[in-house]
Amino acid sequence: MYSFLLNAEIKEENLISCYFFYGEESFLAYQFVDELKETLISPDVQDYNVEKFNLEDHSWMQIIDSARTLPFFLSPWRIIVIEAFKGKSESLTSSEEKVLKDYFSSPPSKTLIIIIFSGKLRKTGSLFKFFSSSPASLIYAKEIKPLKERSLFAWMDKRLSVQGKQAGLEAKKRLEELCGNNLGRVSNELEKLVTFVGEKKTIDVDDVNQVSGWVKSSFEWELADSLEKADFERGLRVLTNLFRDGTKPEFILGSIVKFFRDIFLAKLWLKEKDMDRKRIFKELRPHIREKFVGLYTGKFREFFSLVERFSLQDLKYVMGELEKVDFNIKKSSLAPQILLESFLFDYCRLRKEESVTWREKG
Repeated sequence: MYSFLLNAEIKEENLISCYFFYGEESFLAYQFVDELKETLISPDVQDYNVEKFNLEDHSWMQIIDSARTLPFFLSPWRIIVIEAFKGKSESLTSSEEKVLKDYFSSPPSKTLIIIIFSGKLRKTGSLFKFFSSSPASLIYAKEIKPLKERSLFAWMDKRLSVQGKQAGLEAKKRLEELCGNNLGRVSNELEKLVTFVGEKKTIDVDDVNQVSGWVKSSFEWELADSLEKADFERGLRVLTNLFRDGTKPEFILGSIVKFFRDIFLAKLWLKEKDMDRKRIFKELRPHIREKFVGLYTGKFREFFSLVERFSLQDLKYVMGELEKVDFNIKKSSLAPQILLESFLFDYCRLRKEESVTWREKG
């Protein structure tokens, strides 16, 4: 498999023990992890042979001890992902440096450590100095900067080619205009566009305007609003109108998934403490401007009320239910409209029961 980040094919014989990525576009690093997983590890054992740690909750000693221990389910390859953020993660103590030097002097065969530092990293800090000065045969260090124009368009091309699609230059320019160079957002829009165009091979600017414009249709706006308020009757009317107008069920499901994904991203960004609430809201709801004071204040309050209400476990449960809906839309004989209405009914029912969470009642 081709890796955009390495600008090369992923081949077992060329992999090294550790990859250290830092910078403002961590999406590419996580994409690289997904490429490694798909190339090296069977889906059946990825839950056991792909492990994730963060330096807020785990010490380097704990992580290295785990890296040296064989996983319960054996696979030819093992991937350990280490997430780091600004603060104490930027420094290494002398004992931590010793532990890391000992590990990399004789790293386990076919164990890969991927370190992802999200945000700007102090290059005077001991973390950067250690990993950037280590031998290139053991540790690959790279700063990941936001992609712009030609490099962004090239990334779009690679992303689309995997699914047998391409996009015209005007379509890519329009998508950049709408999404900026936020790769997570661009990736979401590309997924929706691939679904929207169906058998058509080339995505054009009209497709982008129809699918990705921030000026939402009244039905899409109402669907999100009904999810915010857990209003089943209103959501049911919206679904009925969307299906009546011939909207593809995959596109409706994608809009619902995005609603919950935005809540997840907001929780994650608040935890990382790199973005305040206003900036997060601007990123996720760019079509709601502060100059519309009444609308902005109400939507801002409703959104962060949901961010506080849902735990990460709740969101994991909801996304799991949506995955089931997606599977059944593709594989079962049940009508997509019935599947989506059933999800909406369960969601609104459990939201109304104030004393319980999704995972407790689901």
